[in-house]
Amino acid sequence: MKNQRIFPGIVLIGFGAYFFLQQFNIAILQPYFVWPTLLMIVGIAFLFQGYRSKDNQAILPGVILTGFGLHFHVVNHLKIWPDHIGIFILIVALGLLLQYQKNGTGLFPGLLFLLVAALLLFYDKVTVSVNLLGSGLSAALTFWPILLILAGAYFLLKTK
Repeated sequence: MKNQRIFPGIVLIGFGAYFFLQQFNIAILQPYFVWPTLLMIVGIAFLFQGYRSKDNQAILPGVILTGFGLHFHVVNHLKIWPDHIGIFILIVALGLLLQYQKNGTGLFPGLLFLLVAALLLFYDKVTVSVNLLGSGLSAALTFWPILLILAGAYFLLKTK
């Protein structure tokens, strides 16, 4: 981290405000005195670090922690919010794409994670559509995770 004062400053202010307000037992704030709020505080501190001090490597953990904390808050309050692994992959994809926007790295993994998240989130709709097209495509849909394994192995074993 380039500027070492922003991250700990935001974390200390956020945690201090969290615990101070918790002592007052304000009814309207009670749903927010849970561990996802602490994740969001740390995530927001990373985002401030990433954008204020131009420490672009802090953007990805900031988006992930803030996004996960937000997800755990929202999933219990909004019926339309999916409680699905695809949401977590979508949050990571968003972090990679925002990191790419700032420093030009992470576009391919971001798009790949975005594609996987979309497939997972809409898996039921995709399988119904493919089943209507025929059993050959249905069998291919069963083995699509093997394509992910092969693609990952290719990137690990590929020489420059």
